[in-house]
Amino acid sequence: MMDNDEAISTLNDLIEISKDGEEGFLKSAESVDDPQLKTFFFRRSQEVKDSVVELQDLVRALGGKPAESASVAGYLHRRWIDLKTAILSNDTLAVLNEVERGEDVALNAYREAAKKDLPPMARLVVLRQLDGAQRNHDQVKQLRDQAELQTH
Repeated sequence: MMDNDEAISTLNDLIEISKDGEEGFLKSAESVDDPQLKTFFFRRSQEVKDSVVELQDLVRALGGKPAESASVAGYLHRRWIDLKTAILSNDTLAVLNEVERGEDVALNAYREAAKKDLPPMARLVVLRQLDGAQRNHDQVKQLRDQAELQTH
């Protein structure tokens, strides 16, 4: 099993990526006009926020200091969403494409974390949150596919 410092580092990476997702969903909710999609994004943002709190509690339980902010890459990704949606005047398909790209990053990070030899309680949380990340990814992909069909 990896030592606590390695586990804390892995969990803090997930916190940063999850905070990226939380902020990305929130920004996306503000960038679309469709009320159902807006509600979907707001709900996902809150669910990811809850996951962040759980990961932060886990880091504290392992004796570490939890990450409090999103990653620099996430910040740049959100600025790209801002730019793209401004240029495309809140094009729903463009927003969904960007959200799906962000969900790909989150899903890959959780898959990598799940491969590591984490302490048992951390492993259970990561595996459960991996399922949530997969579900978010699949739902966003489905919404993007639907939006793509509507544009043709």
